[in-house]
Amino acid sequence: MTDRVPARERLLKAAAELFYAEGVGATGIDAITARAGVAKMSLYNNFSSKADLVNAYIQTRCAEWRELYQERLKHARTPQERILAVFDSYLDHAAGAYERGFRGCGLLNAAAELPVGDPGRALVASQKEEVERQFKKHLRDMQPTAGTSIDETAEHLSFLLEGAMSRAGLDGHDARLKTARKIAASILERL
Repeated sequence: MTDRVPARERLLKAAAELFYAEGVGATGIDAITARAGVAKMSLYNNFSSKADLVNAYIQTRCAEWRELYQERLKHARTPQERILAVFDSYLDHAAGAYERGFRGCGLLNAAAELPVGDPGRALVASQKEEVERQFKKHLRDMQPTAGTSIDETAEHLSFLLEGAMSRAGLDGHDARLKTARKIAASILERL
C-alpha cells in the first residue's frame, strides 16, 4: 500500500511529522527518508534540497489551515461568526496535531529555526498577515465606518490568537486557544 503513495507525498508526510515533533534543524535527511520508506535519491528527485522540503512543508501547513478555515466559514453567518471561525480553525489545526504530540503552531516553530531572510520565514509571515487581513475584513463588515480602530482591533485579535497558540504549545493542549476564543467573543460583543 505504501508503494502506491507517491514518494513526494510520503516524504512530505514524514517531514511534517518529524519537523513538528523534533524540529527542522534536528531532523536529518536520513530520518526523513527512513520514515518515508524511500531511498535518499527519491528525496532529491522531488526536492532540490532540505530547504526546498522545508518550504514545501510550510506551504502544506498553510494550505491545511486555509482548508480548515474555509470549512469553518461555510457555517459562519455573521461577521462575528466569521472572526470566531479563524479561532475555530486554529483549534481544528491543533486537534490534528495531537497525534504528533501538540507543540503549538508548526509554522511558528519552523520559522523560529530559520534564519532571517529565509523564504520559509516569509511564507509564515504571509500566513500570519493573512489571518490579520481576515480579521480586518470581517471587522469592516461589522462596522463599516469604524476607521482605524478596525486595524487596531484586528491586530489585538491577531496577538490574542498567536499568543494563545504559543502558550498552548507550551502547555501541550488547546485550553489557551479556547480561552482566547472566549475573550475574542467578548471583545466582539462590545463593538
